[in-house]
Amino acid sequence: MSRRSARRPQFDGSHPLLDGPVAERLDLHGFRADEAESAVRQFLTTWQRRGRGLVVHVITGKGRGSPQGPVLKRKVAALLKQLPAIVADWAPDEAGGGFKVRLC
Repeated sequence: MSRRSARRPQFDGSHPLLDGPVAERLDLHGFRADEAESAVRQFLTTWQRRGRGLVVHVITGKGRGSPQGPVLKRKVAALLKQLPAIVADWAPDEAGGGFKVRLC
């Protein structure tokens, strides 16, 4: 996948990542925003070393408990855009509470 697709994922149900097998999940429920960024970086780096092209699932939640809306979801989306050396492609998951990520 190109770097362009890592920066501009498709936001509809036709994205091929949604059908792929998931190697591992990271559930960020209960994390603060600063903790989440570090955890996501470490998780993605670790799984990238385990295999090129693996798909992982980062669960952020929908942000219904946050007065300002989905803080973690926005933070993780911004982070995924900043990691083209690790993230080959990404898309929102089927439930809208996280992202499926294909690693470089």
